[in-house]
Amino acid sequence: MKGWSFLCCWLMTAACGAEALCPNWSPNRAEQEILQLQSQLRHWDDAYYRQGTSLISDADYDSLQHRLGQWQRCFTPSRQRDESQLTTDGSTRHPVAHTGVRKLRDKLAVAYWMQDKSSLWIQPKVDGVAVTLLYRRGQLVSLVSRGDGLRGEEWLAKAGHISAIPSRINTDREEVVLQGELFLLMTDHQQARDGGRNARAQVAGAMRRHEASPLLAEIGIFIWAWPDGPTQMPARLAQLSRWGFGLAQDWSRQIDNEEEAEVWRDRWFRETLPFVTDGVVIHQSPVSAGRDWQPGQGHWSAAWKYQPVEVSSEVLSVDFNIGRTGKIAVVLNLIPVQLDDKTVRRVNLGSLRRWRELDVIAGDQVIVALAGQGIPRLERVLWRVTGRDYPAAPQQGEFNPLSCLHFSHDCRLQFLSRLSWLSQKAVLDIPGVQRSGWQRLVNRGAITHLFSWLTLTPEEIAQTSGMSSARAQEIWQRFHLTRQQPFRRWVSALGLPLPRAALQALPDNDWATLLARSAEEWQQLPGVGRTLAERIVNMLQDDELLELIRYLQQQEIPAASSMLGVGIIEDRQAKAEAQRQ
Repeated sequence: MKGWSFLCCWLMTAACGAEALCPNWSPNRAEQEILQLQSQLRHWDDAYYRQGTSLISDADYDSLQHRLGQWQRCFTPSRQRDESQLTTDGSTRHPVAHTGVRKLRDKLAVAYWMQDKSSLWIQPKVDGVAVTLLYRRGQLVSLVSRGDGLRGEEWLAKAGHISAIPSRINTDREEVVLQGELFLLMTDHQQARDGGRNARAQVAGAMRRHEASPLLAEIGIFIWAWPDGPTQMPARLAQLSRWGFGLAQDWSRQIDNEEEAEVWRDRWFRETLPFVTDGVVIHQSPVSAGRDWQPGQGHWSAAWKYQPVEVSSEVLSVDFNIGRTGKIAVVLNLIPVQLDDKTVRRVNLGSLRRWRELDVIAGDQVIVALAGQGIPRLERVLWRVTGRDYPAAPQQGEFNPLSCLHFSHDCRLQFLSRLSWLSQKAVLDIPGVQRSGWQRLVNRGAITHLFSWLTLTPEEIAQTSGMSSARAQEIWQRFHLTRQQPFRRWVSALGLPLPRAALQALPDNDWATLLARSAEEWQQLPGVGRTLAERIVNMLQDDELLELIRYLQQQEIPAASSMLGVGIIEDRQAKAEAQRQ
């Protein structure tokens, strides 16, 4: 088949890329982390298989199991991979083992799995409780929970209360073994709209109660396997329907490729169904003889689950972004994951306080979802590594609206945020000069304070790494054009916290008039109350801010202004110095 050589190479490359994400741990640290996660997974296994209780979603469990496997490949490649420990309190042996199904991550994986198979059928993946039905000479003699796939609990006493399970079937076979899913009957259930409705847990609870629950009357059964049944799927489905298991025939479709699988998967996700689903299952027919079935070896069936509304990912690092006003935002860098049509690589946590409350660092496993307008949002921390190596974080209050007007190593982030603010169309409108461009100029040492770029020449700009002469000339031209911007734009560039309405209503056209304003006069502008007015007056008494205003006046900015404000600046600086003494 065309394209498969390329596809195999692509998959191998992707797998190698995933394997490269090995933590930088010592052998002792790696062993500790692996043992800790193994212990937790076994606890969840015990609750699921022994008690029928799901303490963690399938997606979260699969993600952590995958992470454990990755750690083992990184640090103990010669050892046997960890597998789920299927435990059960049940002692009844299944006449044919439950194999389970392989889970496929995406459409490409579906195509790869399908490439050497024929006679494929697709069914909804009904979300319920797996069981074995054993009919002997047509009489139901056993109903066994999945358990560990080899043994489970005998639930025959409950079968009489479930009308969907025939007590007798018309057959001349000595034994008929069927495997299927007990599910909660639904009316017009749309998976896309209604979600899981906790349906599986309700069924498991009803089956485990000692007394007969009224809920048993609302349980249906979907047969998805008939070991040693007819080799052709249409014959199987027709016979199951004649016995009273008609849902399998109603909800099975023959397919030829991954495109058709995708169509049915999407259709069943949005259509009304009589049960809760969490994806689709693709079956090959025929399959191996029942005597050969073993847990984990059902290579003839595979599940393609629906895209979850939330996914898990590992934290690669923690960044502390400092905005132009000094506000600190904590951002988690993640191993990229797909949510809907978005690839999520970063998620903003907000404040330092929230980061400390969440206690999340590199190596932790987190759950992310999409909030309004498709913005990634952290839902919760799924798993924390044992070794808590916290990154150095800035101190609350270390940065403020008056800090980092000049460049220094500690001020790098806030200083770059200030420069990026200048480029915005509503401020000085410097198109084509974004944060990365400012960063290159700062790295070269060309910019020392917020407005020192005003005196750069095209030749000095061209000395920046990777900057052509033509590009340098273009940037210089855009810098030069800012001199023609109106006065209120420069007030905004300075960082005064004026509301947009107040800025538009500001009648001043020079620095002298602006500096002479009292708190009462500031309050005359729309949206400026007493507290904000006093804050603005205090800011305009800051030495560094006054120094920048003096610099702008020396540069004759705005273009129509003069040196009228120099005396006011010197007077304010002298008063501030006297107060400090």
